[in-house]
Amino acid sequence: MSTIKEVQEEIVSEFEILGDDKESTIFYIMELGGNLKPFPDSERKEENIIKGCQSKVWLIADEKDGKVQYQADSNTDITKGLISLLIRVLDNRRPNEIIHADLDFIQKIGMGSIIGSQRSNGLAAMIKQMKLYALALQTKQNA
Repeated sequence: MSTIKEVQEEIVSEFEILGDDKESTIFYIMELGGNLKPFPDSERKEENIIKGCQSKVWLIADEKDGKVQYQADSNTDITKGLISLLIRVLDNRRPNEIIHADLDFIQKIGMGSIIGSQRSNGLAAMIKQMKLYALALQTKQNA
């Protein structure tokens, strides 16, 4: 399995191919959202919505074999693509890896200029929530 750093480098390479074509980049992000596993309707509830996102983003996490597994969905295609990128990097990792992950691919691909400040705040909220889930699982494992 690739490291967090390796997965981020793959993502940066994919976005470099698109160059400065903002339209293609946004289309690609939206396309990535289609890679998410189907989200259970039963989990589309208020407590699973990430606070601080303009769009609705549902996120749940489970633990399997000591690793965190995420599932997410959103009501907008761009946001769905963004959360799918985060899941690609952080899914199926040990809580400690997630908590200490430096997600530098976001800056490297110039995500801030692509998605604007509102969505950047939402992206930060998604990362925060994913790390909080990892912290909660780590705490549970150490109990």
